Amino acid sequence: MPREITAFSNTLVKRVRSLRDKKHRRAEGLFLAEGLRILTEAREAGRIPHYLFFTAEGARHPLAVTLIDAVEGAGGEAIETSHDILSKLSGKDNAQSVVGVFPEFTTPLAELDRDASPIWLVAERLRDPGNLGTILRTGDAVGAGGLILIDDCVDPFSVEAVRASMGALFTVPIARVRWEEFVPWLRSGPAQLVGLSLQTDTDYRGASYAAPTFLLTGNEAQGLPEAYEAECDVLVKLPMLGKADSLNAAVATAVMAYEVLAQLRG
Repeated sequence: MPREITAFSNTLVKRVRSLRDKKHRRAEGLFLAEGLRILTEAREAGRIPHYLFFTAEGARHPLAVTLIDAVEGAGGEAIETSHDILSKLSGKDNAQSVVGVFPEFTTPLAELDRDASPIWLVAERLRDPGNLGTILRTGDAVGAGGLILIDDCVDPFSVEAVRASMGALFTVPIARVRWEEFVPWLRSGPAQLVGLSLQTDTDYRGASYAAPTFLLTGNEAQGLPEAYEAECDVLVKLPMLGKADSLNAAVATAVMAYEVLAQLRG
């Protein structure tokens, strides 16, 4: 039976609100996700929140009823609260009707199965949570085997990244590794490493892609380091016909992913 919390001073409310901060997420190993759509994606992927906060109005939705049952069935806690407290938890004035608290999860590099998909996404020192979330959505859309985050990327469990992923955080495996770990793993089996770069004359539609293709996108401002480009089997660029010298990292990744998908599907 759900309990009710109405006080902003409640210890659990304070604890959950603190998860908006990276330091507290790391200490707790927990993160926030909000919205019926995203939490339903999580449930369907087998991820059930430890805590589920919802309003009385939100609890009337059939998807919310299913979520509440799933949380309680898994030994978690379902908590009825107010819109104001949900806003406090999410940091948004127009908060969603449900907020879930999940344990963080990543997949060790050694557990990734490169045969699971012909397309893999790799991001190096990505800084913008919106870009990371959008790349996850792209990964879900093209059926990528996973997203491998290289070096010091933005936290995929930040509130902004989770929102931008629109549930793909729960459907696309994520690995976080250093470049020095990634390269030996990559070269231990079949793989074509394709880097997005301005330092090449090869048009992205003029290259040939071979499965499994690992599509490498660099830092938004600096691109890929020279040594990382040297490790790539193919470097490609997107044609820029206007004054801009490059596309947004997430947009470029999506364009490339669909070109790779089109080629591999024949």
